[in-house]
This record gives sequence, C-alpha cells and structure tokens, in this order.
Amino acid sequence: MARVLIVDDAKFMRVTLSNILEGAGYTIAGEAENGEGAVRLYRELQPDLVTLDITMPEMNGLEALKEIMREFPSAKAVMCSAMGQQKMVVEAIEAGAKDFIIKPFDSSRVLEAAARVLG
Repeated sequence: MARVLIVDDAKFMRVTLSNILEGAGYTIAGEAENGEGAVRLYRELQPDLVTLDITMPEMNGLEALKEIMREFPSAKAVMCSAMGQQKMVVEAIEAGAKDFIIKPFDSSRVLEAAARVLG
C-alpha cells in the first residue's frame, strides 16, 4: 500500500490523520511538525503521498510544497487547511498540490482525496 508522510504542527492532527490512513491500509512513512522537517523527510523517504498543513512555524506548508515540487516535480501532495484559508488553498493548487482537505478531518473525505491523488 502507499507510503504517506504526514506534516502538521499539531500532534493531535498527525495522530488523527495517521489513524484514518492506517485504518484504510496506508503505511505512515514518517511525520514532521513543520515545513523544514517536511522537506528533509520528503528527500529522505520519497513517500507516495505527503499531506501538508498550511499554517506551521518555521516554514509553512505552502513554502514546503514549493520546495518539494521544485526538487520532485511528480510529488503528490494534499494540503490540509482550516476553514477560511481558501486563498491559500488556491495558491497551493497552483503550486502543485493535487487536492485539499478541510479541518476538522472527515475520514471519508481524507480517504477519497488520498485515493484520487494516488490514482
């Protein structure tokens, strides 16, 4: 099954996403709590899918996405955002994200996005 890198500054959100994805048979390749960690781990693990929170300390999800896409143009990313961040979601899609999911997470929507992005 696909290997997923989960990136969110909130441990609770990482655990929630991990539980949803693992329950559907995905493997969690790694977790990061900021954009810098996301880029470093992406290089190291080269997962099939990365989920990126938009708002994080040090380097946000949008900056991390741009850096990952520069190095790995075929990367598959799903952005995670709270309500009211539509402008940033549009920017993320333009930067290469394949889908987005809104917090709080709806497990069926998370799995639908992962399946669609992974094709």
